[in-house]
Amino acid sequence: MTCRRIAILISGRGSNMVSLIEAARGADFPGEIALVLSNRPDAGGLERARAAGIEALAIDHKAYSTRESFEQALDAALRERAIDFICLAGFMRVLTSWFVGRWEGRMINIHPSLLPLFRGTHTHRRALEEGVLVHGCTVHFVVPELDAGPIVAQAAVPVVPGDTEDSLAVRVLAQEHLLYPQALRMICEGRARLDGGRVVFAEGWSADGALRSPR
Repeated sequence: MTCRRIAILISGRGSNMVSLIEAARGADFPGEIALVLSNRPDAGGLERARAAGIEALAIDHKAYSTRESFEQALDAALRERAIDFICLAGFMRVLTSWFVGRWEGRMINIHPSLLPLFRGTHTHRRALEEGVLVHGCTVHFVVPELDAGPIVAQAAVPVVPGDTEDSLAVRVLAQEHLLYPQALRMICEGRARLDGGRVVFAEGWSADGALRSPR
């Protein structure tokens, strides 16, 4: 099986980045984290990547006069390093249709809600305001419309009485760290692929059981 060269794009401390790096260290993982790239030179995740022996590069979006010129520099850096696949991990830039089109079917993101619920920001606050009893996270392919791409994997957590944004965020983040490497492995192994705007899975899974809240 071909080992995919993966780039992780970050803007901050990179907690999901760390979970991907740790998973990719496994001898049987079908991908290599070849690059960590940030639009912020002061992003804490860059040093964490260097400490793990991974090339870490900053391309400061503020140094470019337009969004397009920044993305052209981003695209050139990725292609110079023969990157096969991109994982967005807290990359706080809305990407243009041009960049998304260049990497169509080869870029995924993790979002802290059960999409299509609560696209955008402040997902935990909105979940609490809406009174949902189940919340979670989603890995999806990136499309030009924000947080609207085909879904690869989801994990759910209960919302319990007394939850705050912070307490709910902690439980969701713990699931993100488990879900993102699992989804990336499935894609690299060809067990989940994009076909006609939907994710097609190579194998089924059990439909038994359910998360119930309250339980």
